[in-house]
Amino acid sequence: MKRILMSLFLAGMGISMSAQPGVFSVKEAGKSDGKILTMEETILGSHLNPRNRSLQWRPESSVLTFVSDKALVASQPSLGVELQLLTLDELNTLLGTSLQRFPHYTWVDADCIAVVQDKTYYRINLKDKSLVYSFVMPAGAENFTAAPKGDVFAFTRRNNLFYCDKNGNVFAITEDKDTNIVNGQSVSRNEFGIAGGIFWSADGKKLAYYRKDESQVATFPLLDINTRTGSLKNIKYPMAGMPSENIQLVVYDLSMQSHKTLKVNDFGREQYLTNVTWSPDQKSLFVQVLNRDQKEMHLNQYDASTGKFVKTILTETHDKYVEPQDPIVFLKGNPDQFLYRTDNRDGYRNLYLCDLNGKVERLTKVDADVEFVGQDAKAIYYTSAEVSPVENHLFRQELRSGRRTRLTPDEGWHQVRMSGDCNYFLDSYSNLNVPRVIDLRSTDAKFHTNLLTASDPLEDYAMCEIDLGVVKSADGAYDNYYRLIKPLDFDPEKKYPVIVYVYGGPHSQMVKNTWCAELRRWEMYMAQRGYLVYVQDNRGTSNRGADFEKAIHGQCGQAEMADQMEGIKLLQSLPYVDAERIGVHGWSYGGFMTISLITNYPEIFKVAVAGGPVIDWKWYEVMYGERYMDSPHRNPEGYEKVSLLNKAKDLKGKLLICQGAVDNVVLWEHSLSFIRQCIINNVQVDYFPYPCAEHNVLGKDRIHLMDKVSLYFEDYL
Repeated sequence: MKRILMSLFLAGMGISMSAQPGVFSVKEAGKSDGKILTMEETILGSHLNPRNRSLQWRPESSVLTFVSDKALVASQPSLGVELQLLTLDELNTLLGTSLQRFPHYTWVDADCIAVVQDKTYYRINLKDKSLVYSFVMPAGAENFTAAPKGDVFAFTRRNNLFYCDKNGNVFAITEDKDTNIVNGQSVSRNEFGIAGGIFWSADGKKLAYYRKDESQVATFPLLDINTRTGSLKNIKYPMAGMPSENIQLVVYDLSMQSHKTLKVNDFGREQYLTNVTWSPDQKSLFVQVLNRDQKEMHLNQYDASTGKFVKTILTETHDKYVEPQDPIVFLKGNPDQFLYRTDNRDGYRNLYLCDLNGKVERLTKVDADVEFVGQDAKAIYYTSAEVSPVENHLFRQELRSGRRTRLTPDEGWHQVRMSGDCNYFLDSYSNLNVPRVIDLRSTDAKFHTNLLTASDPLEDYAMCEIDLGVVKSADGAYDNYYRLIKPLDFDPEKKYPVIVYVYGGPHSQMVKNTWCAELRRWEMYMAQRGYLVYVQDNRGTSNRGADFEKAIHGQCGQAEMADQMEGIKLLQSLPYVDAERIGVHGWSYGGFMTISLITNYPEIFKVAVAGGPVIDWKWYEVMYGERYMDSPHRNPEGYEKVSLLNKAKDLKGKLLICQGAVDNVVLWEHSLSFIRQCIINNVQVDYFPYPCAEHNVLGKDRIHLMDKVSLYFEDYL
């Protein structure tokens, strides 16, 4: 039965649902006599997910391009006309290839696209349908990054940085023989919004790059069983409380062949450097410098020609942690003002309008986390959770008046891509009952057309009913959202076993008003086989403001468990829940939560399966671990309290631990140490390693893994 309650209607109208307890919407069940998911479909069935069409905006324009009928097509929304830019046959003639479908392309400028095929880079001019040039990408090249202008490309090979020209000629930027020195690659284990190590200036004449010294970082051995006698691969892994990386930023001038290291001396050897931004005139670099304690951050300006420190624009401090995640964005037409995003000033991750003299003014004054997506001369565009924490909508805010307008009228989670001139946007969204819709809209609300309305990819399957609802947090301050998948042919007069799937850690949101409420297909797989499956977000997860996220600081797992147990109380109150058969499953932080729950609440949880679990935070990486747990030297009581080594003796139910044996994220030391404690305390536990898997067990190995997980619940729950 399909029920849409008034609270859901109010949410669509932009009215808060926080006062509405319990279930506020239900996705109706599909055909009970439909197909049952196989494990292969559950893991590898990409055809079961609605896909977006390949759509891109031509640079700095309102021209939309996409592949249709083996051709690249351009559409001008305002004129309602389509123009064929290049056919597959024409592309094959230019490249001397025999491709069967149009390949992935990227726009280089308003006239040219780039295509990479068989390690060959091609640049094609669509105006005259000519091949501008091509070259074979250098052997062993990684982190291949094209300059915004100019025909030059940077890349890394092993621990050094190079660049090449359009003829494929290669030039070394660094030539370090010491493998402890790594150039041009991502640093800080991709925390603080870091996703790469090469930063081109807009004119392509200079590039900044990370130079990382790992000589003081401890190594950890990973076992490779694929060699005749087995071999060890040592990786650098900075553990909490131990020496970490030394990071520098260097500017390389291609014409002068000169290196200038930025003079960053704020916090000593182990400071973090993130969110590198070139000024519009390319004379300055702006860097957010964070101390090792992650409690103080300086936004600094440096001279790109000399590397000299110019000034500190602003400072952030917090007694728990400061977490910079975004580069600054300069206003179009005003190089002295920029946008800056933080949750450290007013409790939510909002946008602030700043100038180079340190003036800071809150721009988005909403009690919700926002994300910048575009700007024009008069306004900024951002998405936010201000309608509901489980929905994401696009807003336009005028710079002068502050007037705010919602641009996505439909209920659900919207992902948007703005045209270069911000006159139009692609609106890709879904909600609990809508698989995928892609609309093209104008930002003045005068134009709207539908590009795709996906059919239900699970239409032929026996689908289960999904509740999307809320339960109060343990401190009573928040509504935590959950999804509950009911068994196939659900009978409220029967009692069913429950599997709680948990993650619960930072930078995660498991429950959204998306197609099937962000459902993982394995949850439906288990529900089809007679289980209730429950998934809930808790304090510590994202998109709910700073207080919500930072509630876990210093004692990871405690607030999260307390909130999850409120969900358990809700489940226990339902007449169709068998409270004697509750299981829990999670991976990584979720593995930590899984073992935490079954050892802290042995009277509640009968069965648990933990994957790649953090066991003791002293063995986890500096950047993440010290942010949420502080240093082991300053917070020994917190580390001791949440360590699962101390909880092995309390295990009463059935526990299976699975882990990749070459896991380079949560090291094997974690789970093996827990097993050792179980042995010491004569506690029985089940263990299954995946010898060639890293942190996430992928591909066909994952079919085996999830079969193992499913059978464990089948055998014991």
